[in-house]
Amino acid sequence: MDTVPHVFAPHLASMNGIRHGFFGRRGGVSGGIYDSLNVGTGSDDKPKSIMRNRAIVAETIGAIGPQTLLSCHQHHSDTAILATMPWDEQNRPMADGMVCNVPGIALCILTADCVPVLLADRKANVIGACHAGWKGALDGICEATIAKMEESGATRKNIYAAVGPCIGQKSYEVGPEFRDIFMEKAPWSANLFHAGEGDRFHFNIETFVKNRLVKAGLAFVDVIGHDTCELEGVYFSNRRRNHFNQPDYGRQASVIMLED
Repeated sequence: MDTVPHVFAPHLASMNGIRHGFFGRRGGVSGGIYDSLNVGTGSDDKPKSIMRNRAIVAETIGAIGPQTLLSCHQHHSDTAILATMPWDEQNRPMADGMVCNVPGIALCILTADCVPVLLADRKANVIGACHAGWKGALDGICEATIAKMEESGATRKNIYAAVGPCIGQKSYEVGPEFRDIFMEKAPWSANLFHAGEGDRFHFNIETFVKNRLVKAGLAFVDVIGHDTCELEGVYFSNRRRNHFNQPDYGRQASVIMLED
């Protein structure tokens, strides 16, 4: 399974005892608009295909099996939880951040334009992962995940983070009401909105999330820099789905795990 395409963040990759990867849409078994590594249980893809794809991701990352590849019911919140044992995928907890200090448990974030963030403190053997859509990022999901890591013994100055593939600024067109929300809650982000046509703006959510992580005092933050909307053959994208009026879309996996 080592041939399943995925990319690494340099600093996380340099840590012994940490396995991680940002997966795209290639290397799975799904067909049609879900071609091919769709791991999103919230999609309308065939359940057997989704489960097989999750097994492929689990095997690639080195997890014992798909039951140890944990995903939450993501709902654009600032809620982060401690995840130390497998749960029933059909009854997964509602949260957008997960933290773990148990080897062999793989934290899996699902995205299709939103920002996946993977984090690790190797000295404390604590990992984290969060789903940062614009609302969750603005409300503090990154900070909530870091705080939950600290509860398990992590130290901010020892946490390395990686911002994974997400929608790029060129692809992320928003209206003035969207910008107004950010100007009220995070006025420092004004330079991340570039003027577009008419009253439109292009928002750099990737840098917004990176800046939140840097402001939180982490050791280092890597940025993958892949635009999920632009790279059609590589990543799933909800924004691109809307452009083409497709009925649904797949989700890709961003995974981190402590080795046994």
